[in-house]
Amino acid sequence: MKKVVVLGSLNMDYVINVEKMPQKGETILGLAMSKTPGGKGANQAYAIGKLGGKVSMIGAVGEDENGKILKKNLNSVGVNTEGIMELAGVCTGNAVITVDKAAENSIIVLQGANARLTKTDIDANKQIIVDSDVLVMQLEIPVEVVEYAARIASESGTIVILDPAPAAADLPDTLWQCIDVIKPNETELAALSGMPVTCIEDAAIAAKSLLKKGVTQVIVTMGDEGSLLVTEDKTQHFPGEKVVAIDTTAAGDSFTAAFVVAVTNGKSCEEAISYGNRVSAITVTRKGAQASIPDKEEVAF
Repeated sequence: MKKVVVLGSLNMDYVINVEKMPQKGETILGLAMSKTPGGKGANQAYAIGKLGGKVSMIGAVGEDENGKILKKNLNSVGVNTEGIMELAGVCTGNAVITVDKAAENSIIVLQGANARLTKTDIDANKQIIVDSDVLVMQLEIPVEVVEYAARIASESGTIVILDPAPAAADLPDTLWQCIDVIKPNETELAALSGMPVTCIEDAAIAAKSLLKKGVTQVIVTMGDEGSLLVTEDKTQHFPGEKVVAIDTTAAGDSFTAAFVVAVTNGKSCEEAISYGNRVSAITVTRKGAQASIPDKEEVAF
């Protein structure tokens, strides 16, 4: 089985359910609150493990109870957490997530230990990256660390997949040149390209602008519209599964994880995208981040 390493964030999520998102200056009453393991990096590692992939994670937590909970939850689905450092004097990352009645969410992230990751930490875990077939990253840790790890992976022949969230318009050229697959949603694609993205046609045009930066494949996730694959040779739309969504938290993370698991099991890019659509469709019908992700028995290839 091919090996995957996820470099990224670990957060404890505090999810607040609301009737509607508050407007500027508005105070509203919440309906309920829950505490659940999250962080884009941890979500993706957890989902890869739960879907049957062989995965390690590199990241950082604080020496606190939340950090212990997050590592234990990853271990429960077989994620190798030897690369997750416990840092003194800093808290584990936290995220406050509001989810409205339409299942849309907004997220505020307090980086905590995630912001303390350094190139030295990557050097300490370099062999995990070199020995892996795929490196998956996001942007909830310092960009210079992401870029450094991408260069190590690219030079060793490890495939680099970037989920560019939260999106940054000024990613360094040296990072772009190392990315094999980038998976933005519509909002992130607009930020990365500087172009409006309001429909599939807009997404295709914006995605092609990213190819010019050195990326081989752009996969755009578009909610219930499905996904869009854009390469130098083709543009292909994959319709989304029709479901009743109750919480979109981790939908993109579960898609990325499912795509990686399918590809590392010998599936084509197209088959992997379809699998990602199916997995993320199940995820949005459940509450929470990692708690909402299906396992390999529930959604087979």
